[in-house]
Amino acid sequence: MSIALPPLRRRRLTLPADQPLIYAIGDVHGCHDAVLALEEKIRADAAAYAGVPPLILYLGDYVDRGPASNAVIEHLATERHADGIERIALCGNHDDTFLKFIIDPLQHLRWLDYGGDATLRSYGIDLADYRYGERGMRALGEALRQRVPPHHIAFLQDLPIAALSGRRLFVHAGIQPGVPLPQQKDYDMIWIREPFLSEGPGLPITVIHGHTAGPEPVFGTDRICIDTTCYASGRLTALKVTPEGATLL
Repeated sequence: MSIALPPLRRRRLTLPADQPLIYAIGDVHGCHDAVLALEEKIRADAAAYAGVPPLILYLGDYVDRGPASNAVIEHLATERHADGIERIALCGNHDDTFLKFIIDPLQHLRWLDYGGDATLRSYGIDLADYRYGERGMRALGEALRQRVPPHHIAFLQDLPIAALSGRRLFVHAGIQPGVPLPQQKDYDMIWIREPFLSEGPGLPITVIHGHTAGPEPVFGTDRICIDTTCYASGRLTALKVTPEGATLL
């Protein structure tokens, strides 16, 4: 099976500036049951907005650390869900590194340090069965390419890097403060912490992001972080965003 990164690594989406009802979900990290439970809560909340189509927007990091990365990707890769709600999944650094490991494990061994062993187990692979070193890692890569379904690969390849709705930017990690959005690098948008966490975006926007885990959501300077460490805490957070403002669900 031939697998490659897209020529332009990620797409950047522009949503309607007046998108009426967005539910942003923080880092999932293999917590499939938590995703299903939170989506049920979203459906109940959205029912109060008669005639208003909701959008669920996931902020990346679907794999690693938690127990069910395979099931999470299978769920998110489904094109049509029974509830009819549109879903957009953005790219996180764990998702990006997982895809790179599938393509060339020897060049991306660091993925194993990020909780990749949990992802391997979710696809029926035990890391202990493979020795470190070139032969062992090549064999591991081959086994993984055989176990990961093609539509999971396509899902990882097609993940957009960010979505902009008016003056709200949805992205996994953040941006370089003060740098115009067209000049932002994909790497920063899925990996950055400082100086973004301290300074905020430095642009006339609010950035809604995950990546920096904590026990509670953080409302910082023109930024909102909703990574609440689900794989350890069991808490997966959603932020409801309407033209009037943003509130925790």
